[in-house]
Amino acid sequence: MLVLILAGLVVFGFITARQIAKELPNPEQFMSQPVTQSTKIYDRTGETLLYEIHGEEKRTVIPFDEIPDYAKKAAVAVEDKNFYTHPAFDWRATARAIITDILKGGAVQGGSTITQQLAKNTFLTREKTIQRKIKEIILAYWLERNYSKDQILNLYLNQIPYGSNTYGIEAAAKTYFDKSAKDLNLAEAAALAALPRAPGYYSPWGPHADELESRRIYILEQMKNLGFIDEEEKQRAQSVKLKFAAKSIGSIKAPHFIMMVRDYLINKYGEDEVEKSGLKVITTLDWKIQQSAEKAVSEGAARNEELYQGKNASLVAQDPKTGQLLALVGSRDYFNEDIDGKFNVANQGLRQPGSAFKPFAYVTAFEKGYTPDTIVFDLPTEFSSYLNECLLVNINFSDKNPHCFHPENFSHSFQGPVSFRTALSQSINVPSVKVLYLAGLSDTVKTAQDFGITTLTDPSRYGLSLVLGGGEVKLIDMVNAYSIFSQEGIKHEQSFILEITDSQGMTLEKYHDQATQIIEPQYAKLINNVLSDEESRRPLFQNSFNLTVFPDREVALKTGTTNDFHDAWAIGYTSSLTVGVWAGNNDNKPMQKHAGSILAAVPIWHAFLNDIFPDYPEEVFNRPDQITPSEKTMLNGNYLDPSKQIHDILQYVDTNDPLGPLPTNPENDSQYNNWEAPVRAWAQTQLITNN
Repeated sequence: MLVLILAGLVVFGFITARQIAKELPNPEQFMSQPVTQSTKIYDRTGETLLYEIHGEEKRTVIPFDEIPDYAKKAAVAVEDKNFYTHPAFDWRATARAIITDILKGGAVQGGSTITQQLAKNTFLTREKTIQRKIKEIILAYWLERNYSKDQILNLYLNQIPYGSNTYGIEAAAKTYFDKSAKDLNLAEAAALAALPRAPGYYSPWGPHADELESRRIYILEQMKNLGFIDEEEKQRAQSVKLKFAAKSIGSIKAPHFIMMVRDYLINKYGEDEVEKSGLKVITTLDWKIQQSAEKAVSEGAARNEELYQGKNASLVAQDPKTGQLLALVGSRDYFNEDIDGKFNVANQGLRQPGSAFKPFAYVTAFEKGYTPDTIVFDLPTEFSSYLNECLLVNINFSDKNPHCFHPENFSHSFQGPVSFRTALSQSINVPSVKVLYLAGLSDTVKTAQDFGITTLTDPSRYGLSLVLGGGEVKLIDMVNAYSIFSQEGIKHEQSFILEITDSQGMTLEKYHDQATQIIEPQYAKLINNVLSDEESRRPLFQNSFNLTVFPDREVALKTGTTNDFHDAWAIGYTSSLTVGVWAGNNDNKPMQKHAGSILAAVPIWHAFLNDIFPDYPEEVFNRPDQITPSEKTMLNGNYLDPSKQIHDILQYVDTNDPLGPLPTNPENDSQYNNWEAPVRAWAQTQLITNN
């Protein structure tokens, strides 16, 4: 009866096979058929894999000669021991499987060769029917007719599913052992060969890990029986205690940075292309520097949370000579939902920079002819045009009038006449507001925009409080802008991609430096000279001064703290490195009082630089050219004019032409009386009398 059944099946199969064959794809085109591959994102060395972007299949195709012989022989031993001797299919195994299925009333037993499995996984569904089995046999026959055994085995090992959305032996080696397939040993190769039969069931992270081990032992035994390995190799491999990678399917390094890169790739190439075409992306990220950044942020934010109720921090490091991002930490912990860790403060957060914005006003003023020695008065000053409504006895101010703007200094004290150098390096607020007025609000906003600050799009929204951080900015933009100071006015376009190639190795895009001279070198040198002046900054930092200096190198630094301590900033640079740190809370809750930049941001900034500076050269900034003295004494550092009178600076300069003639009617300036009144009151306390 069995013979008759088998004969009937053969006749039936022959009749229907011709019809089925007409519906099948042509295996001659198999080699040219695109294979779904993951896009891989690497650090700048091209060695450290940061992340794989894939759809339903995570796969990397590798050449046959990069697959170890152990892995090839293990697959043959367990899946198809007669692979190199039989034709497309093993007719005995197939007949046995068909008869068993008929007797059991369903598809319960397989009998597929490696070639059949390749045909099934490439062209067919996973349904278990007689018709699909016929299709499988026909396709297998065609594959064997067109390709060599090694080619078929290569295709099989690069496409077979290994579980966890992992396809192909290279992806499997990365997933389960965190290494490339070419580095697999015999014990590991046998373990991977055990998976394709039932990947989910035999998962090393599942409840059947013991059965995976038993199957691995069996495969090694089979390899020995087939003469693929000797007894000593078998025993040595069987005794190995395998160390599987931690269950981190979809693991990611530098997650906030990677999500930026992912968004860029999808926007440019499309999601389908990114998930399936096997792009290789070499980024600018330096994995060693990134690890130092993550450590500094994690430890610093933990300290801030304990001391100041500031749970989060962010850090960006950039090579100012190229514009390449070297490290980016968007939040303290990407996976911490309690702090909204996935939010990338560095690139997405709009935060007020506090005094970190001041250098843009000062450099704009330098361009107009003011110098670091220029004197302005640090005194209680009203900056509105409503002087009579705001000015009270003894130069005290009312907070009730919405038209009144009279900034306080962080120290809650006033120093009288100070130079631009002192005002900037010690971050004194009142003189800085005056500098913004002298430089011009619109011109300062334009400077910031030229420097790459992308968020200040409507100058009409801002008043003189802008210099104190009244406009929202991004940390990543601020780091890019400060890099321009580092490079003496040259802007290198910020970038995070070094090279992208397709699966065939063709270059799709490559980093090219794009440099533009934004300001004259002299004015950037002046900013560098002020911000790197250690003695000028010392009074501001006091007990934290040691966190701002590093032996045998000059480091420029500017800090910023917003009202109510929502945001703390520290941005510093050398000629070879720019680093910005933000500290605060992702939900914008304020930190505890007095948790400003010096306490919350500078320690993180210092810890990071202290860790990586040994790999950087000892550097100093180029000195600015000597400045020709002006006829206006206040621009040269003297607040007494030749007649020994004392006035505010608006007595001597026209804001439209600071180096030009003395203004004929200085009192016509809208701020003249506001600035002059406290100066006269101060002069009286100093026993200085104007004639």
